[in-house]
Amino acid sequence: MTGEEPRTRTSTTVRTPAASEVRNVRRAGAARAWRTRLLVVGIVLAAFNLRPAITSLGALLEEVRDGLGMSGSVAGLLTSVPPLCFAVFGVTAPRLARRFGAGAVVCAGMAAIGAGLLIRPYVGGTAAFLATSALALMGIAVSNVLMPVIVKRRFPDRVGSMTGLYSMALALGTATAAAVTVPLTDALGGNWRSGLAVWAALAAAAVLPWLPFVREREREQDGARGARNERAASAEAPVLRVTRSRTAWALAVFFGLQATAAYITMGWMAQIFRDAGVPAGRAGLLLAVTMVMGVPLAFVIPRLATRLPHQGPIVLALGASGLVGYAGLYLAPAAGAWAWAVLLGIANCAFPLALTMVGMRARTGAGVAQLSAFAQSTGYLISIPGPLLVGVLYQHSGGWGLPIALMAGLMIPQTIMGVLAGRDRTVEDEATTS
Repeated sequence: MTGEEPRTRTSTTVRTPAASEVRNVRRAGAARAWRTRLLVVGIVLAAFNLRPAITSLGALLEEVRDGLGMSGSVAGLLTSVPPLCFAVFGVTAPRLARRFGAGAVVCAGMAAIGAGLLIRPYVGGTAAFLATSALALMGIAVSNVLMPVIVKRRFPDRVGSMTGLYSMALALGTATAAAVTVPLTDALGGNWRSGLAVWAALAAAAVLPWLPFVREREREQDGARGARNERAASAEAPVLRVTRSRTAWALAVFFGLQATAAYITMGWMAQIFRDAGVPAGRAGLLLAVTMVMGVPLAFVIPRLATRLPHQGPIVLALGASGLVGYAGLYLAPAAGAWAWAVLLGIANCAFPLALTMVGMRARTGAGVAQLSAFAQSTGYLISIPGPLLVGVLYQHSGGWGLPIALMAGLMIPQTIMGVLAGRDRTVEDEATTS
């Protein structure tokens, strides 16, 4: 018995972890939890800043046109700049993320948004205004592409809920800028330059939570398991030819047509109401109603989409809302303004649905990155002519009949492509070479 006691004590000592080890494990767990919460805050703040650069301008488009001496066609060009920048700069996002890390690219994107928004109201002339707008839109473009990638890699089991969260924040930022830009401008003395520049402060705030992730690569963020996944994804990436996938093309066209509708709405809807006799402040509020519909629906739709084997029924419901909204906007723009704003807001929720399908139509993080860059860049290229064509039609026809007919007509192919993109398949099944 005496000889066995030391062995028993030795065995017990080996099985009991040291107090320092327990503390280290707890600290590591707390650090991971803190970084995860900080990342969620960063995603929400970044998403909030992805549209005020556009909707704040839409609310003051008439004042900006008068201040800079723009014609209707040039104003149409101005509303086409966002999709052009998203197409040109968005395609560079995956390469930048591989080199510098996704967190660093998003952080730089927020800084670019803040700088562009601060500078553009105070430069002289239309060309300089477009150039500084492009700086802000460049930051938006790379962040647009990387959001689904970050969600897929960091929250693989919560793609629907996290996509819904940042889509909801994006819609809230869009609606907030549309709703308060005019009253905020009035409060600042009626100067449209101040009313546009004030949004730079929000972008500056969005830089802060991304600073701890600037020097982190995805392998370092995800740990050992994430490193293995990243290497596997990188090994798969060269043999994936997204352009060979019919699903990728359907998703790109769907994304492009919904973006066309969204940027026409953000750039011109307030003006449509103003031309129908609605006061400027109320027109901005109506645009805000359209945008704010995305706040609850952008959270609900992605969660619903991930539970359905086919997202076609959601696409059909959104398309029907858009067609009814455009019909009302044509027949009685002022009398039924609130109803049309709500219906078009529902139709605009094709955006969070498209982002959700990007995450669902690829199996790997590398696949999502390639699909996101392809669908968004190609989609934004498709959307470029829409806002410009609306401006030309408006100027030469002298009314909104033809532009609204164009918007309604584009809703039909958008719905068809959305149904095709919503089928239960992945780009790896269609585009992987042997």
